[in-house]
This record gives sequence, C-alpha cells and structure tokens, in this order.
Amino acid sequence: MAAKKTEKTSAKKSAVKAAAKKAPVKKAAAKKASTGKKVAVASAKPATAKPSLDAIARAAYFNYRRRVDQGLPGDAHSDWVEAERSLGVK
Repeated sequence: MAAKKTEKTSAKKSAVKAAAKKAPVKKAAAKKASTGKKVAVASAKPATAKPSLDAIARAAYFNYRRRVDQGLPGDAHSDWVEAERSLGVK
C-alpha cells in the first residue's frame, strides 16, 4: 500500500517537472533608454467622486431632524446647503 502512494507521488512530481520544462519562458520587457527629459508629474490630488443627490438629500433630512429636535431656527435650503458642505460638494 505504501509503495503505491510513493509511486503516485513521484508520478505527480514528474508530471509537474515535465510541465514546467514545456512551459514557455517569459522574457523580461526591454527597458527604454532614458532621454534625460524630465516628465511633469500630475498633482497628488486624489480624484474623489461627488456624492449623489440621494446622499445629499439624506444628509439634509438628518440636518432637518437635528434642527427640529433641538428647536433651532432654519429652513430646508439651509439644511441642504449644510449637507452639501458636510459632504464636500463645491
């Protein structure tokens, strides 16, 4: 029984080695020679997506609920503007 397991294991190893020999060898890409020119680097500002109108509306609603619960003066427009400001909309 142990001899059969050893034969199977060695057969698998032989198959793996044979497959490795047949696999094409990837060549490294040739590097381009530097021309000495300096390349302008883009600014390090990360691109951020604008929040959706639904996200702004949800934040405005929470502003409205907070304002009403605390008894503060205001209106829907100020709630919306505050929501845009808090979400970083320009």
